[in-house]
Amino acid sequence: MSKYTILKYLRRFSFWLSFFAVIAIIFDLGFSHEKFVEIEIRTFYFITLIIGIPSIALRYFIANERFPKKVRIFDSIIFSLFGLLALAQIDAIRESIVIFEFFNKMGWIYLAIIIYFIREFSRFELKINREILNPAQLFIISFFILILLGTMCLMLPKATHDGISFLDALFTSTSAVCVTGLIVVDTGSYFTLFGQTIILVLIQLGGLGIMTFASYFSYFFRGSTSYENQLMMKNVTDSETLGEVFSALKKILFITFVFEFIGALLIYLSLDPKLFETVGDRIFFSVFHTISGFCNAGFSTLEYSLYQPEYRFNFPLHIILAVLFILGGLGFPIVLNIYKYGKYFIKKNLLIFKRPDQPVHMPWVLNLNSRIVLVTTAILLVGGTIFFMFFEWNNTLQDYDFFGKLATSFFGSSTPRTAGFNSIDMSALNFSTIMVIMFLMWIGASPGSTGGGIKTSTIALATLNFFSLAKGKDRVEVYNREITNNSLRRAFSIMTLSILFVGLSILLISFFDPDMHLLDVAFECISAYSTVGLSLGITASFSSASKIVIILTMFAGRVSMLTIMAAFLADVKHLNYKYPTEEVLIN
Repeated sequence: MSKYTILKYLRRFSFWLSFFAVIAIIFDLGFSHEKFVEIEIRTFYFITLIIGIPSIALRYFIANERFPKKVRIFDSIIFSLFGLLALAQIDAIRESIVIFEFFNKMGWIYLAIIIYFIREFSRFELKINREILNPAQLFIISFFILILLGTMCLMLPKATHDGISFLDALFTSTSAVCVTGLIVVDTGSYFTLFGQTIILVLIQLGGLGIMTFASYFSYFFRGSTSYENQLMMKNVTDSETLGEVFSALKKILFITFVFEFIGALLIYLSLDPKLFETVGDRIFFSVFHTISGFCNAGFSTLEYSLYQPEYRFNFPLHIILAVLFILGGLGFPIVLNIYKYGKYFIKKNLLIFKRPDQPVHMPWVLNLNSRIVLVTTAILLVGGTIFFMFFEWNNTLQDYDFFGKLATSFFGSSTPRTAGFNSIDMSALNFSTIMVIMFLMWIGASPGSTGGGIKTSTIALATLNFFSLAKGKDRVEVYNREITNNSLRRAFSIMTLSILFVGLSILLISFFDPDMHLLDVAFECISAYSTVGLSLGITASFSSASKIVIILTMFAGRVSMLTIMAAFLADVKHLNYKYPTEEVLIN
């Protein structure tokens, strides 16, 4: 038997060992067991730790290839962690050396096995055959599979306190993966800590996209990837060249985890310790809300979200969350472009300081897309804050001082942009305020972000086109650049499809639940399609048929109707011909 055959079987053995260890974790956490079963499961964990180390180490001796430095560092960490955990299971060592008592916790074992599984799973090459699946179909299928896996996990006995139906589990899983936030059962009281953790993982994977994680970790451990994969991820990361794809992916993951870490730390510091029984509860609350905030999910472990009496006037918490979901809603291409612009800006000022007599050229770094998104976002935030404060001054804001009114109005203007948190009583809002919120929800966040909606760039292009037509121009120009016809066509297609799908959703729910108020239904459907999560309080009252409509609406809004149509209708061919043009009567 050749060494390549041995290496192949060794990889397969290691993968299946890690896979069954993860299944054991799900079985362990999701079901109640007799004492002897718990002992058997923990014995299997111990065997996995003992076998996992040599199974990885053997590949270093058998394979001729020199593993990349980053993989060797990662494996060294795994070796160390596995070794510590294995030794911590031995009573004599644990009793004699205090540090091993710290590692004698099941949480460490779960973490080690999950890391082990990710390492082994990522060794498999992700191949995309365009003849079988196009990128749009693969994108949709990845979300669909993640939703089904989430549904099954949420139906585990220990995920909830009193059990949950398949439809409600599917609704919750879809809402989490599509980072919407609409709920039919209260997240904090209905789900256990295990169930809330499942929701948190679904939010993180759904917010960034499962393909982002799979592609990057596959590249990380393999050191290479196929040309097809690079083409697909180039569109996801909005990279200029194929060579920048995985560099951009690394930056996206790095930026996400840095923002979430800082956000969790600030939220932790803003909380009153008296509201939590343990430090662990306070940490979990901080982590849950920072991930939910940055991913624009809108899930909260609080029954009334931030309108909960203990958190209603915690304005630092509100502002931290608002900053998180604004950053998450800008879009990773925009954040990366701003980062690049910042480096050039700093370099420029340093050169001016060193050579004050010589002119310094500043290249076109902040691209057109970033300029449009940033200006549109600023207009929507400022305009929304002004309208919210004006309409609610003597209504839901009457109990606040001026700073409180301003902070709450800013939060109320930010959260409809697909975040889904609420710090006021939604049912008490004026009709005019509800209309403003519906408009902001429909627009949503920016392209390439964790948020939904038709996107800021779409409404910006539509507005610019209005002005261009009014001025009699035959093209759209902004910042000394001309917008391509393809961008304009996509913008109006997205707007039209969103209106048609939301209208269909409203029509169906009005048929299935005729007793519900039309405004409430319309608000709910726009919130679902734009993956916002705000509600006027009717979500839990939906019939089963209406819940299915909302599930489909959330899914269509997250993956985009244009993507769904492209998945099944795309037939790209080079059009080497052109028909005669003719004007169509419009006005």
